[in-house]
Amino acid sequence: MKKLKFKGLKFLLFVIALFILVSIFDFENIAKIMDKIGSMLLRILPIFALVITLTAIINYFLKPEKIMRYFGENSGIKGIFYTLLGGIISHGPMYAWYPMLDDMRKHGLKFGLIANFMYARAVKIPLLPFMVGLFGLPFTVIVNVYILIFAILQGKIIDLLIKEKEK
Repeated sequence: MKKLKFKGLKFLLFVIALFILVSIFDFENIAKIMDKIGSMLLRILPIFALVITLTAIINYFLKPEKIMRYFGENSGIKGIFYTLLGGIISHGPMYAWYPMLDDMRKHGLKFGLIANFMYARAVKIPLLPFMVGLFGLPFTVIVNVYILIFAILQGKIIDLLIKEKEK
């Protein structure tokens, strides 16, 4: 059986020790902080559950070879399209998506496509009507088209930088 490694254990222990030390001198503020952490954790737990479920579905039903047709080295325009679309429709904090993206990266997802996904998250479908109401349709369309264009460019630049680093 493979031994699980908990990355960041030293940092976690340091933070816990720091909280204990500070609580000795300022328990009132630590209690407020712990309340905030608890409420934040309750807000992100559903997102983590969704990401874990999606990752499990991907790992169970989709074989890496099948996925990499769309996201691997030879994914081409399909990979760009799917990551942009995924970024646009994804919700929640970005860090909640890190585990799934890392899992897919381990199966061959290109770093450039990860960047596409991350940049495309700046386009928020639920907020588009609000943006149109404040800034008008032409501005909204132009800004969002530029976001997607630069998402693609950033992905290409990252792919080039990663290839250069690997040489």
